[in-house]
Amino acid sequence: MNVELFQITLLSLQISALATGVSLLIGLPLGTFLALGKFPGRKLLLSLVNTGMGLPPVVVGLFVAMMLWRSGPLGDLRFIYTPVAIIIAQTVISAPVVIGLTAAALQALDPRLRLQLYGLGASRWQMVWMLWREARLPLLAALMAGFGSVISEVGASLMVGGNIRYQTRVLTTAIVLETSKGNFEMAIWLGVLLLIIIFLVNWALTWIQQRGAR
Repeated sequence: MNVELFQITLLSLQISALATGVSLLIGLPLGTFLALGKFPGRKLLLSLVNTGMGLPPVVVGLFVAMMLWRSGPLGDLRFIYTPVAIIIAQTVISAPVVIGLTAAALQALDPRLRLQLYGLGASRWQMVWMLWREARLPLLAALMAGFGSVISEVGASLMVGGNIRYQTRVLTTAIVLETSKGNFEMAIWLGVLLLIIIFLVNWALTWIQQRGAR
């Protein structure tokens, strides 16, 4: 059981880290675009992103499962009931969180900062980079929120991953399984382990955040 527990824990971290990383790659530029851009429909897109921050995981799981099912549009990829399917579902859950918090962080900056950077001769990419540096504390908070939204997610992971032993079983789905079997002691231990992992990851990110603040 110790080997299986290690495998479940490692897979949970790998899947959640990859989903968070992909969400950051998507969310940082899109959030920046929504915060700094001026175009028709911008407020509508921001509203959709803010709505996406509260997407029910089971709805996301249903949508992703329909896309990846054998008869679905992406069925030929054979991703259903694989770790890749869980990563896709968790990315859909996490990306709106990162996009929305990134946009909010950049919109909270003094608008005169952009004018000052342009006045100093900064290019658009240099300006964006400096704005990211200036908003690094709330951007790290967005990263923590994105990770937290996926490491503790269970509904979508069950629907698209299938909770297959040694393949797609993660900590949250293992807790559901042990509870359904009446093995509450093991479920509690798994829950404690999950909480410890969440605390350690957020402690590390908070340490980085506060170090940056100093």
